[in-house]
Amino acid sequence: MSFTLVLLGPPGAGKGTQAARVRKIWGIPHISTGAILRDAVREATPLGRRIEAVMASGGLIDDDLITRIVCERLDQADARGGCILDGFPRTIPQAESLDQFIAGRPPLVIVDVELSDEDVLRRLAARMICAECGTNSEDVDTSARCHNCGGPLVPRADDAEAVVRNRLHVYRRQTAPLISFYGARPTFRQVDGAQLFDDVTRDLVRAVESAAG
Repeated sequence: MSFTLVLLGPPGAGKGTQAARVRKIWGIPHISTGAILRDAVREATPLGRRIEAVMASGGLIDDDLITRIVCERLDQADARGGCILDGFPRTIPQAESLDQFIAGRPPLVIVDVELSDEDVLRRLAARMICAECGTNSEDVDTSARCHNCGGPLVPRADDAEAVVRNRLHVYRRQTAPLISFYGARPTFRQVDGAQLFDDVTRDLVRAVESAAG
């Protein structure tokens, strides 16, 4: 089964966690724009220096730049047969560009992971990230180590409450309209992101399989 999966949902909905869990089921890569951008900031690349202030405030990178970054990644050989997109598209112009870019490729499946603002704030207040490789962790114990590389876990700088509230505001204004944009498509599904992670994974797999046929 081949498809391109777009995961929608507010910050903290667990999109990255779920993508990392299910990518091996279908044998397609997980492309996280957040990870790409955080790596660029951490490594102080020209891109990282350009976007650092925007990310620190919880804003969005401009459409043209993020679309170019994602399309370059989608054009690599491992993604041409399908992939999981986490963090893109975030605006309707980005979604329109994605439709054009993947025309003729495996079908586009869209799953919206629903989570209330209250649950977002509660969840992100406890979220940790690896200081070495940038992997998100479900473990809130600061003495724990990253399951990916063994590095130390630290709070994410962009998970401070003021930043999260701004990210939610940006999401509701610019990204939530994608639910209406995609909602009438037969490959659009929604799952409850407030469940236990295992239950979200189960529902996500079922949603994708039903949408992709």
